[in-house]
Amino acid sequence: MWLSDAQKIGVALTTFGGLFMLLGVMLFFDGALLALGNILFVSGLTLIIGPQKTFYFFARKQKLRGTVCFVGGILLVFFKRPFIGMMIETFGFLNLFGDFFPVVITFLRQLPFIGTFLSMPYIRGVVDRMAGSRTSAV
Repeated sequence: MWLSDAQKIGVALTTFGGLFMLLGVMLFFDGALLALGNILFVSGLTLIIGPQKTFYFFARKQKLRGTVCFVGGILLVFFKRPFIGMMIETFGFLNLFGDFFPVVITFLRQLPFIGTFLSMPYIRGVVDRMAGSRTSAV
């Protein structure tokens, strides 16, 4: 799959946005890093899939609760309430992007070292529950 230059920049912005948000959480919910991470993440997502598809993704009726929580959490981070904002934003993120977790976990299981780690006895059960995979009783 070939990416255009705008999509490559979008991947970089999204990655940096995730890293800034992680760093902001690690530094006791630093509001400036969290706000910068939110801006980079949303702008990178827009560059990856395009503005129209981004709007349609967030505006779908099934994703309305996740969109409201995600945007509300971002606004709370901007208005100097980083802890509450990140909690609400995380809830919205899980509602919006939770459908992609099985695909991501299936991809991670095919990687050499990560796949072996995810197949360990106790970790496998947790990952299966996160991915939503079903096991038969037989």
